[in-house]
Amino acid sequence: MLTLGNIFVLMLLATGAAWLWHNHGLRERALERVKQHCARLDIELLDGNVALKRIGFVRDASGRRRLARIYNFEFTVTGETRHAGTITQFGAHSAQIELAPYPIATPAPPPVPTRSAEVIELSQWREERSK
Repeated sequence: MLTLGNIFVLMLLATGAAWLWHNHGLRERALERVKQHCARLDIELLDGNVALKRIGFVRDASGRRRLARIYNFEFTVTGETRHAGTITQFGAHSAQIELAPYPIATPAPPPVPTRSAEVIELSQWREERSK
């Protein structure tokens, strides 16, 4: 038989499960946004995940304090070193993505054509140029 206490505990468990499910969906949205951002900057997202750093009040673009989730992630440019980044979300809306300073990979300059070190007689060179 269900008592009022049992119903209360069941409601608490259902609320907790719904909250966890909702948070998982928000985390997946943050992950997708970070993947897009990394692809646009041509950097590699490491481990393919974001981790919840904290939930707290943060100022939005208009200066109001709103409840936000802040996730951490790591990325690399060269494949050798890890750099940290954060994404701030107000609900399902991504507010900002911050990246730690990192070296920008510059493309290698085109190779300079080299001349052979072959010695040519002046008379031979003149004959070739006159043709």
